[in-house]
Amino acid sequence: MDEADRELLNEIQWTFPLVVRPFDAIAKKFNTTSDAVKERMLRLKDEGVLRQLSAIFDTRRLGYTSSLVAMEIAPDRLEHVAGQINLHPGVSHNYERNHKFNLWFTLAVPPGSDLEAELAKFNALEGIKSTRMLPTLQLFKIGVKLDMVEDKKHEVLPSEAKKDVKNVEFVPDEEDKEFVRQLQKDLEITDEPFARAASCLGMTQDEMFARLKHYEEIGVMRRFAAILRHRQAGFMANGMIVWKVPEGRISEVGKMLGSFPQVSHCYERPTYPDWPYNVFSMIHCKTQDEAKEMAGSIQRQIGVDDYNILFSSREFKKTRVEYFAEGSFTLKVPA
Repeated sequence: MDEADRELLNEIQWTFPLVVRPFDAIAKKFNTTSDAVKERMLRLKDEGVLRQLSAIFDTRRLGYTSSLVAMEIAPDRLEHVAGQINLHPGVSHNYERNHKFNLWFTLAVPPGSDLEAELAKFNALEGIKSTRMLPTLQLFKIGVKLDMVEDKKHEVLPSEAKKDVKNVEFVPDEEDKEFVRQLQKDLEITDEPFARAASCLGMTQDEMFARLKHYEEIGVMRRFAAILRHRQAGFMANGMIVWKVPEGRISEVGKMLGSFPQVSHCYERPTYPDWPYNVFSMIHCKTQDEAKEMAGSIQRQIGVDDYNILFSSREFKKTRVEYFAEGSFTLKVPA
């Protein structure tokens, strides 16, 4: 990738123009042509750096229930178990991490489904020694934005303001569900890429943009933006920093962690006798040494001494949850 590629990727991760001809708007900002922008984006897709360009919806605001799940798997069964778990449509992220709990995945189920019952379907798999459900108790931040431009990196300081959203009730009806089905699809790189979705929804593009902006204002859509493949983009150290925070400081520390630009996700999660960490934060770095240095800098500023970094050693699955897709999951276990 050259500098122009990196500048473009930064731009479309942060914001993407919700207009009829978005690549014209991007081209104007970079003093180039829309054809040049489209050519770069198509190449970055072919090279595997650009994973998807779409609306990014909030799982909970759509009525879904989700949880991070940690499993201890016998090493000789890890790949098989991970492969079977990947077949579940509600599993979006699945990693091997360097810990006794060596398989970590997220599971989301639609309104009306029982999350624990869905998770229990995996119990038939051989090799699972223990399972820990780690649902979100408090959400402090969510949103991956990989800083692709070396000389524009932020200092490791809690400098980012939290985005304001309107706290209004939202229960998706069938029209909302179809809207989500259309806008979660990967955007085509064409002159008028939103035209097809608007046509399928029976509305004008301007009406569609207004709906998207409303969803963003009320937190149903987090943003419309590009999602990159971390490793292909050069971010090889996917570090989950877990913190053992005193009970009375959880909200304070979580909010502070969420304000670091380098932290993409931050949550409070439950503890267990064999898992004492209650605040989780994600960072994405080029190397593990860089991640360890960053974690140390963060630690000194938040004043929490007991922490650990779990790096992902293998990525078994990384995709987006396909919301409001019909059908149920049945595990196929050989007789």
